[in-house]
Amino acid sequence: MTNPQNVATALARPVQRPYLVEERGTDLGLANYFSKEGRQARSLQKMIQRASDKHAQSPDRFRALELLRDDGGAEAVMGLLRRFSFVYDKTIEDEQEKEWVYHELVAMGTKVVPELRRYMRESDTLAWALKVLEQVAKGDELRETLRKLCEQNDNSYVRDPSKKTQLVHFMGEHRDPAIAELLIQYLEDIDEGVRFKAVEALLHQGQPDVVVAPLCRLLQNKAEESRRIKIRIIEGLADAGLPVSDKSGVERVIDELGIDAKVDNKGHLKRRA
Repeated sequence: MTNPQNVATALARPVQRPYLVEERGTDLGLANYFSKEGRQARSLQKMIQRASDKHAQSPDRFRALELLRDDGGAEAVMGLLRRFSFVYDKTIEDEQEKEWVYHELVAMGTKVVPELRRYMRESDTLAWALKVLEQVAKGDELRETLRKLCEQNDNSYVRDPSKKTQLVHFMGEHRDPAIAELLIQYLEDIDEGVRFKAVEALLHQGQPDVVVAPLCRLLQNKAEESRRIKIRIIEGLADAGLPVSDKSGVERVIDELGIDAKVDNKGHLKRRA
């Protein structure tokens, strides 16, 4: 028989609601999902996905790019930048889309610089983003962005050095002693192609006080086994009329390579006619 006292005690206990917090959290999540901000966030993500879909039709992708341009926020700018990360099968349309994105980002001005830095840190390719950077960042802002890029892409081993090659080539096109200094580390890169590109970039810089000494050190470095790198240094210094820092050491390398060049009395490399 049921004890009346036990029944009364049970009825007096407060009803437990173990799922109350979870239910409220769910209600709050649903409220956010269906709010104006939630709908806008979902719409933005759909636009970014469509703009980054290499299998989408070009008109559909282009419409998404236009909507991202109109949004103009940080995530929309990142969505535009990601269009540079893939190649569409139809090469003419691919180039047209990228050119359009390039011009629209440039028109946005310096506000895109933070997203440019983020994109270049994450992306496997830099060429188009660097073109944008060249137009929207000048002076110290450009130098600081390049400095950070060099820290993120140093002279250590990477499986695919194409990102470094693009960066080194870009820096060689901008004659500036501070940028020339950033290039020097790539003379010691693991990849021979990057080292060769760094030699050409430094020669193009034409900054004697910065470039001559490191180029001559590499020229005389017995650990450098690349013949084409050493020949390019000799030819580049001769063509630029830049003086060498160690006449006897450079002459020794010229003899070892067996090429027609000499160092004159003023320390300048000359090609023999």
